[in-house]
Amino acid sequence: MASVYSKKVNGSTYYYLRQMARIEGKPKMVSERYLGSAADIEAALDRTAAGTMPDRTRHLRFGDVAAAWSMLTELDVAGIIDSVLGPRRRDAGASVGTYLALAALGRLVAPGSKSGFADFWAATAGDRFTKISPGVLDHRKFWDAMHLVTPQALQDISTRIAAKMIEVFALDTSSVALDMTNFATYIDTTNDKAPLAQRGKAKQKRTDLRLIGLGMVVTRTGGIPLVWHAYPGNRPDVTQFPTLIDHLVRNYTAATADNIGNAGNIGDAGDDQARGDTAAMTVVFDAGQNSAANFAHLADAGLHFVGSVPPSDCPDLLALPASRRRKVDDQQYPGVTAIDTHRVVYGADRRVVLTHSPNLHDDQARSFTGTTLNKVGRQLDELAATLERGKTRRSREQVTAEIDKITHDPWVREVTDWNLTGDTPTEHRLTWTINPERREVLEQRVFGKRILITDHPTLTATTPDGWPVVDVVAGYRSQSEIEFGFRQLKDPHQVSFSPMFHWTDHNIAVHTFTCVLALQLAHLLRLRAERAGHHQSVRNILDTLAGIQETVLIYPSTGGRPKARRITTDMTPEQKTLYDLFHLEQLAAPTPT
Repeated sequence: MASVYSKKVNGSTYYYLRQMARIEGKPKMVSERYLGSAADIEAALDRTAAGTMPDRTRHLRFGDVAAAWSMLTELDVAGIIDSVLGPRRRDAGASVGTYLALAALGRLVAPGSKSGFADFWAATAGDRFTKISPGVLDHRKFWDAMHLVTPQALQDISTRIAAKMIEVFALDTSSVALDMTNFATYIDTTNDKAPLAQRGKAKQKRTDLRLIGLGMVVTRTGGIPLVWHAYPGNRPDVTQFPTLIDHLVRNYTAATADNIGNAGNIGDAGDDQARGDTAAMTVVFDAGQNSAANFAHLADAGLHFVGSVPPSDCPDLLALPASRRRKVDDQQYPGVTAIDTHRVVYGADRRVVLTHSPNLHDDQARSFTGTTLNKVGRQLDELAATLERGKTRRSREQVTAEIDKITHDPWVREVTDWNLTGDTPTEHRLTWTINPERREVLEQRVFGKRILITDHPTLTATTPDGWPVVDVVAGYRSQSEIEFGFRQLKDPHQVSFSPMFHWTDHNIAVHTFTCVLALQLAHLLRLRAERAGHHQSVRNILDTLAGIQETVLIYPSTGGRPKARRITTDMTPEQKTLYDLFHLEQLAAPTPT
């Protein structure tokens, strides 16, 4: 009869297999075999299993889910949310913070409905390293968690998460970009529980759908969202500017207050920024936010700004000769030239920088000729052919109105000559042409030019804290970071605002929060890769990580439950680089000996 028994040696436990038999009627040990420690026995079993073919295998999603969860853990997102809302209820499968963190994770890697989240989670390795089983992820649990978040708590949570990101990633908040967009929804017209969703000017061209507006403020480096604000889709962007600025000042003050004494984690603005002084921050925005009231609001808030005005508003600047322009920076912006001057803008004398970019010039010329003029030409030709058939009943005024509609663009109107002859509808004939001389004048006067405005003084010996032209240009071009963020939120595959399966203002606001949190996670992953020298897009990073899977090998039972062994699949060099960069080995299945 065989049995296993243990011995204690210097405080450690070791196991032996001994064989007992009756000899002359008495039990005696006939053999003893050393097995080793518990770890030695486990390793031996793994080696035995490795030599046996598994009955079946399962492939689980690992890399992208693990990277997202690792980032959520590093920022303590669930802990921050729970610190605002209170501890987990006894009857809840997880805390509110955990549910919202998982909702953001889902938005990041596989946008979908809450009702499908449990099935998604069951196909990942997440339940192993989070200890959260799919059984507690019913969509009603997510809804219960969302209902517990008040609007004030949502803003408090957003502020604390922003402060944590600034601290952990040493984000530079000395310059930020502000912009707004909207998202089309499928909320029914008769639904009166979502006044946040309104019909307006749809930036996705879906004028038939109700819209949710979203404003954000992001860091100049990395495009990390710091502030967000959801608003009814029928409100002009310019009216939401003061609200975003107020959110920014409050969040900035709170974030910097949490980091007093650790100014190095706030950015490059030094002591002023560490004290929460808004004079250390510059807000960058486009011409769509311009109004005298908004500039006054910026001044009251103590914030610097870099903005722009439409070139058509400043014909005197456009008329200045090219000889007045000076090179900005041959290394950073080759070929870009500028004129640094002052003029009255929105009721105040402001610094104005007119820039000219050869690349923008060529792009505008190509688009104007190849797209705009070609489209106008086709429409005018079709109208001319219709008139030539002599069967139209339109009066001269109606035909003229149609031509004005086709040539409504100011640039088109400037370069197009047309002539309508005939006194009756059947006699009307249209001829048109593009005037090459006026086309050349337009190109030289307008193409490639932008007009920037700022309250930063020019850098001189008497104003050493001023900004050189190159800094003004670089600041304004950081708008591209927030534009990229909005495009990311409209990507249906990753970090997507849609589909949205919520029909009340409260749940829409919480949904927006999880989407912005997903965007924060995505851009922090990209920022970490960028700082490590890996220049990749969010999509490329997530697609590469998604290729890292965990395989579950299920072996035949030898008595009891079947034995399962988990292994991480072989990786390409690109996958291994990101695996190491995001420290996924901390969440990977233990490697068998």
